[in-house]
Amino acid sequence: MSSLSKGLRKVQVTLKWDPSPIGAASHDLDIVAATYTADAPHGAPAYLVHFDSRSPDGTITLDRDSRTGQGFGADEVMTLELERLASAYARVVVGVVIQQPSAEKTFSDIPNTGTRILDGPVELASDDLSGMPDASAATIAEFTRDESGAWRLRPVLRGFTASPAEFAELMGAAPA
Repeated sequence: MSSLSKGLRKVQVTLKWDPSPIGAASHDLDIVAATYTADAPHGAPAYLVHFDSRSPDGTITLDRDSRTGQGFGADEVMTLELERLASAYARVVVGVVIQQPSAEKTFSDIPNTGTRILDGPVELASDDLSGMPDASAATIAEFTRDESGAWRLRPVLRGFTASPAEFAELMGAAPA
C-alpha cells in the first residue's frame, strides 16, 4: 500500500468446512473476533463477537452462522467495519474455534476447512488450516491501527488446543 492509502475500511472474513458424514455428530466451527484497546493491545479483550452476538456499536457482525457446514460457499461470514471502530480500539484479532459438545476434535478431523479475508471482491488472505492439524482453535488475522489511524491486516496463523472459553482468553496474547 502506498502512503496515500486510507487502509482497510470494511472487510469480510469467511469460513467454510464440509459437513460430518451422515449419522456422525455435526462439525460446528465458529468465527470469533476480539477487540483490544490501545492501552491494552495484548491484555483481556474489550469485547468479543461470536455466534449470537455483535459488537456494542454494530461495527463487527456475524452475518452467517452454521452449525453443520452444510450449504455452498461460505458457512460463516463476519463483517468488520474497521473505519467505524472508535479510536480507543487499536487491534482486532480474528480466529476460528471448534465447538466440541461431545468429543474433542481438531482441524485434521474436519475436511475442507478454509478461511478467506476479503476487501470487497479482493482476497487479502486465505488459509485451509492444514498447518495446524492438532489445534482445536486458531487465530487467522490481526488488524491493527497505525499512527495515521489507517487499519492494516497481518495474517497471523497460530494454533491452540483450547476450549472456546479458553481460546477467547488466549487469542490476543502476544506470541511467546
